[in-house]
Amino acid sequence: MGEFEVHRVRFFSYVPAGVRCLAYHRRTDRLALARTDGAVEVYNFAANYFQEKAIPGHEARTVEALCWAAGDRLFGAGLGGDISEYDLERLRVKRSVDGFGGPIWSMAANAGGTRLAIGCEDGSVKLFHVVPDGVQFERNLDRQQGRVLCLSWHPSETHIAAGSVDLLRVLDVGSGRTVQRIMVNYHVQKSKKRECVVWSVAFLSSGTVVSSDSFGRLQFWDWERGTLLESHTVSTSAVLSLAVSEKEDSIVVGTSAGATYQFQLLPVKMGSQDKHWVRTKPFQHHTHDVRAVAHSPTALISGGLDAQLVIRPLMEKMQKKGYEAVLRKFTFPHRRLVSSARKARLLLFQFSQHLELWKLGSTDESGKDGEVLPVCRAPEHLVQLKSKGPEHIYCSCVSPCGSWIAYSTASRFHLYRAQYEGDGVSIKKVANVPKLLLPAYQLQCSADSGSLFVASDQGSVHVLQLLEPGGCKHLHTLRPPSGTLEAVYLLASSADGNWLAAASGDWEIHIYSLKRFKHHCTVPMYSCAVTALAIHPVTNNLVIAYSDQQLFEFSIPEKQYTAWSRTVQNSGLHRAWLERDSPITHIAFNPKNPSHILLHDVYMFCVLDKSLPLPDDSASLMNQSALKQLPETARKRQLHAFKICKKFQPLLFADLLDENCLVMVERPIMDIKTQLPPPIQQKKFGT
Repeated sequence: MGEFEVHRVRFFSYVPAGVRCLAYHRRTDRLALARTDGAVEVYNFAANYFQEKAIPGHEARTVEALCWAAGDRLFGAGLGGDISEYDLERLRVKRSVDGFGGPIWSMAANAGGTRLAIGCEDGSVKLFHVVPDGVQFERNLDRQQGRVLCLSWHPSETHIAAGSVDLLRVLDVGSGRTVQRIMVNYHVQKSKKRECVVWSVAFLSSGTVVSSDSFGRLQFWDWERGTLLESHTVSTSAVLSLAVSEKEDSIVVGTSAGATYQFQLLPVKMGSQDKHWVRTKPFQHHTHDVRAVAHSPTALISGGLDAQLVIRPLMEKMQKKGYEAVLRKFTFPHRRLVSSARKARLLLFQFSQHLELWKLGSTDESGKDGEVLPVCRAPEHLVQLKSKGPEHIYCSCVSPCGSWIAYSTASRFHLYRAQYEGDGVSIKKVANVPKLLLPAYQLQCSADSGSLFVASDQGSVHVLQLLEPGGCKHLHTLRPPSGTLEAVYLLASSADGNWLAAASGDWEIHIYSLKRFKHHCTVPMYSCAVTALAIHPVTNNLVIAYSDQQLFEFSIPEKQYTAWSRTVQNSGLHRAWLERDSPITHIAFNPKNPSHILLHDVYMFCVLDKSLPLPDDSASLMNQSALKQLPETARKRQLHAFKICKKFQPLLFADLLDENCLVMVERPIMDIKTQLPPPIQQKKFGT
């Protein structure tokens, strides 16, 4: 693997926002997720659960409900009182319409995806038509006292169930009248009565209304008679969310104690037609409130305030017990939040509304493998740049020399010039920045710090020249010849300044000549999303990592895959490598050894040596410790291309500062949990 001096960085105090709501789209096998800071993400389950879309949050925009409608259009609503449609190509809010009912607590689409129902603070349920250019108000249904916290359409689209405090209502869509009122707390003695909040509701095709409430109950109601059919006490804490499978034979619920439970509709005895709901599987994958759950055909999905998205496959639905049946947890974004200035040894950390610039520490000592060296100069926090306004930051970067810092929000692009004098640093904002098509989705500086590449929508990339002592000029806009509506989300420039690679949301990779500002070629289309790419500083080969863990190497001068890449595809990568569920987010190279490729995901750092043979499935992928015990001759026989280190976790960023020095940015899960509000206290055995 080689010997490196490693800067182990743990002062990036990033805390991901909690999960507020989920919406699963069965036809496209995608999951939309909204966080408590207003950010919206889309995960593509067919592309190895890759987070293919991310729309940053907004201080004035909270998202209480998400739903898919009219095919693959995504709508959200929240306490701002607006219904918003998201542009999943340009990654921003496309349009918003006022709901005219105050804060919106709930929203649901009918089975056909042609109408939306919203539940408002003023007690009203409002219907909207989904039209090509947004949503159009249709009518108000019967109003009640108190906010409407949850909604569910009957599959026939004739009735809507609405839940609030102490009350369930069933509304007739045709007449707009309330046809049934159910007091969920009617059987509790008056002396013991307290407010019961109906947090979630589902309307089954049989006419049964399923509700979950703050008393920890899952209840089944006959809506026509208004009678209780079944009641299950799930937890001593509130049941905050529920979701029903497409066949209506399974329900998943989430509680404020961090637990999720599955209920299944099972016959009373073998061969009987009489069926009852039975609690079958409890899971404890979260530490805090499970505010959102979803049910796919093969898995239970949950999201909690601990920021974790958990996908739990149902073993009875799996064809074979293998990689597809593995539990998956996602806490961190599938994109980089850290950029490095290699020459200046600086790190830029991106938060939702500010940036932090840090100078790495240093040591004069040397030591043995694994030894911790004393620091003669501690890491230094140089600058904090705060973003003005309510918009969250889309992307940021620092130049290799450390003199330029850039970031973008939805409506503004900012460029700063940094000057270092002794131990101090001064920051000056660059005025008269060219007006670009905003937002910028990715920013990257050239190796010589003379140019800035700005990824934009419709597959375009703007090239800015950075001028001394502090200015910039727009040189050119690069566009793909075929045209695309998708935004560019990944960039890679060559060290010699001749080439630029850009990956867009349609998974196409275009390569441009920076000498002639022309399109050079397009990498052959692959069936998965691109997660990372980089251009080799010596060979100008483009190395690409895809969401299914495949690796490709494309020769830019020759416009074709390299011989090594063809060997990889013919031989195949190791099974253990392909079964990782965390995508590669960064690729780097070692100039001292051109055959080495440095890659990392959240759980491992890898040096891939192209000069060594690829391992087959019978060999151990992680064989470093075993090799150390072998004599030299036996060691050489068992060497293979992959050198993997799992010492640094969770790994948000890794880069090579020089040929002997690595920087690793970790964010331990326990450090995040200490910054979360305390979970519900539970009595544990023996305490």
